[in-house]
Amino acid sequence: MDLFKAIIIAIIEGLTEFLPVSSTAHMGFTAALMGMEETEFLKMFQVSIQFGAILAVVFAYWRKFLNFQNLKFYYKLAFAVIPALVLGYLFDDKIEAILGNQIAISAVLVLGGVVLLFSDSWFKNPTIDDEKDMSIKKAVIVGFWQCLAMMPGTSRSAASIIGGMSQGLTRKAAAEFSFFLAVPTMLAVTVYSIFVKTWGKETASPMKGYEMILSSSDNIIAFVVGNVVAFIVALIAIKSFIGLLNKYGFKPWGWYRIIVGIFLLIYFTQFQ
Repeated sequence: MDLFKAIIIAIIEGLTEFLPVSSTAHMGFTAALMGMEETEFLKMFQVSIQFGAILAVVFAYWRKFLNFQNLKFYYKLAFAVIPALVLGYLFDDKIEAILGNQIAISAVLVLGGVVLLFSDSWFKNPTIDDEKDMSIKKAVIVGFWQCLAMMPGTSRSAASIIGGMSQGLTRKAAAEFSFFLAVPTMLAVTVYSIFVKTWGKETASPMKGYEMILSSSDNIIAFVVGNVVAFIVALIAIKSFIGLLNKYGFKPWGWYRIIVGIFLLIYFTQFQ
């Protein structure tokens, strides 16, 4: 893989993974606009660099993740991630079929933007300002909300944050729990993509993604540099996003999604 293009995609991943704008959509659009062929390695790369973003969350909240005496925190994440693991496995082929349909994803980007314009007014008077005051039941409900993001273009971050707000969390608490829940969710997706996804298919092995990474020095460099770049950019995005969300709410992100989605709909219907 071309290193420059790998870095661009990694920057997009780091910027958008924890924002309510859909990292999957943005990486797909970026690759398409750069004229990149939709190869198996490109698909795997776009998933595998989420590992860098995962590390950014753990690094930013290391006191939370490394406090092994707070078992309830781990229980919440374990139970909350189960819906995504089960439904993601069951609908994996259908999800992958949509990933290459840029027009459909652009339309979802616009629709999701419309939802964000009104979401701030739906959940008023929050009662939970910290994850520690959140029950396991509420965490599981947020986990089901996260599953809405299985439709490419929806945004895992937006779905889980709105899910948290529906359970009485403040914007800040909902955003932070969305970050926490991203760790087991994205780790599972990354491992599945690299080591499991192609198992059982013709000419495939359970290590095919790993073998693709090691198949050339260019792929190895792209994988390593991509994860490093995604880590650095995601760390900056995490630190910035909560402040912006508290100050401005979801409306700016909603308008952004609508404008970008309309632009991309025009581009992919008229020029592709």
